[in-house]
This record gives sequence, C-alpha cells and structure tokens, in this order.
Amino acid sequence: MSFLHTVVHGSVAEIVLDRPRALNALDQSMIDDMFATLTAWGDDDAIETVLVTSASPRAFCAGGDIRAIREAAVDGDAAAITRYFAGEYRLNQLIAEYPKAYVALIDGAAMGGGLGISVHGELRIVTENALLAMPETAIGFFPDVGASYFLPRLPEGVGLWLGLTGARLRGADAVAVGLATHFVPAADLPVLAQRIRDGVPLGEVLAPHRDPVRTDLPLRKIAEYFPLGFPPASILGGLRGATDDDWAQEAAAAFDAASPTSLAVTAALVAAGAESPLDRCLDRELHAAEVLTATPDFAEGVRAVLVDKDRNPSFHPATLDDVDPALVARAVGA
Repeated sequence: MSFLHTVVHGSVAEIVLDRPRALNALDQSMIDDMFATLTAWGDDDAIETVLVTSASPRAFCAGGDIRAIREAAVDGDAAAITRYFAGEYRLNQLIAEYPKAYVALIDGAAMGGGLGISVHGELRIVTENALLAMPETAIGFFPDVGASYFLPRLPEGVGLWLGLTGARLRGADAVAVGLATHFVPAADLPVLAQRIRDGVPLGEVLAPHRDPVRTDLPLRKIAEYFPLGFPPASILGGLRGATDDDWAQEAAAAFDAASPTSLAVTAALVAAGAESPLDRCLDRELHAAEVLTATPDFAEGVRAVLVDKDRNPSFHPATLDDVDPALVARAVGA
C-alpha cells in the first residue's frame, strides 16, 4: 500500500500524504517514493510547481517513523537506521535545491520530519490549525532534518529555544519567526489550493496573504534566555533563577522532561550549524543520529513518549552536569 498519492494538474504536480493512522509519519517507503517522484518532476519541463498536501485533517506530517527506528535500534540493526536517515536527509537536500516552485500546505501538525519536507521548500503556507515543533529532545534524540541549519537562522534565541524545549508554534507565530512564509485562514485554504492546482500564478494566489502577522511570542525574552553558544546547563540555570517568570519556569520544566544528553548534543549541533551550509549540517546530523540511536536514552525516550506513553522516561545520565562531553563531541564530529 502506498502512503503517497500523486496527481498532475497541467503544470502543477501534487503529492498527497496519506497515512492518517500514523499522522503521515514518514516511513522508508514514503521517503523513497517522494524522492523518486520529486526527482522525476524536477526533470520534467512541463511541471512548473509542486504542491504538497495532506489527506488528513489532523496533520500535515507528524515526523519520521520513530517507532520503526526504535525497533531497529533495539534489534541492533544499525544499517537500517543509517539507510532511513540517509534517505530522509537526501530528500531534505533535494527539496532545498529544488528547481521548481515547491509549496507545502500545513493545516495541522508538522513536526520533525514534517518540517524537513516543508521548511526547506520555497513556500510554506500555514493556517490557525498548524502546529510546528521539533520535540526530539524528549525522546532521547535531537532536532534533525536540517534543523541544525534552519534553527540558528531564526530570530535570536528562537532556534535554540525551539530545539531544546520542543516548544510548539501555531501558524501565525511560525510565520513571524520565519518557519512559514504565509498565513491563510483554514476556511480559505481549499479555494487557495484549488487556485494553485488550476495554475493561477503563485504571486496572484498569495497576494491577499502577504501582510505581516501578529505574534505574542516573547521574542525579547527568548533572546535573553537562549543566547546561541551558551551551554544548556547555563541556560537552565538562568531559567530556574527567574522564579517570578512563569514563562521561564515552563521552559525549565521542558528541560526536565528531556534527555540531558540530547540537550547537550542539540546545543552543540545548532551552534555548529550556524556557520555551516545545509549539506554539512545534514552530514553532521547523520553521524549524530547513528551515535544517539545507539544510546539507551533513545530507546527509553521513544518508549515513554510513543510506545507505552507513560511520559516517564528514565534517562541516564539524569542531569546536564553528568553528560559525557566525549559522547557529545563524538556525536557532533568534533
């Protein structure tokens, strides 16, 4: 069974993600099929625009098939893990360099791998139902799919905040920080999508949706608490010290729910990614994925969040002060 459907509407080619029970989580077949499809369309002179949509009202794409990766990790199948992430990151690079207009319509959850197949594209259109996040530190992993490239290029502090805490952004906030390009009310999305399919020029379709959006994100506070290059332990200390700031305490609680090793690796990757091109970031992330999926924290984190769903992982080490710096250095290739 294919979880991707493709339709060509004249000069517009559409990929429909259709794995609703898994919220369109990308399995190996979806990654391989999407890469092959996009490669073929990229070489087709008749195709001018690629549109990526979801058949599910709940999600655009909730991420990668982390359950399957955990099974491979538990089974010791390192080759399957490398094959999965190498294929996914190859797809992300293809989207970033795509020769045609690439448009993602996000009207639901877009997390992890869902950002990998949207953020790197030219246009990311979101609604009030959109929910964007990189929540990987809670499962003993790290924000990947090129996140070490795009997170440090967001407004000051925002990328590190998102990467370390797994904070979730609604549609307008995602536009305000640059993860998305346009906000469209959900009620207007079907008509907008059909106009794109009908070949109406994208500039004309999006003209009514170019106004700046309002955000309530505390951007000044985020920049203050999450300076790029600061070690996670220092950031956490600053958050915990702000006892009269509910926002800071909420962020500190997110640290407490995450794998300390994942927090340290994430901070190191984001710092390194600030000075690296996307292809270097993806190479570095592939190496980090191979290292972290072999640690007990990964299997334990996925168990707690996605398998047993008890939300009570037992991470080792349990504190940032006890994280092995040699493991962090090995993960990021330092």
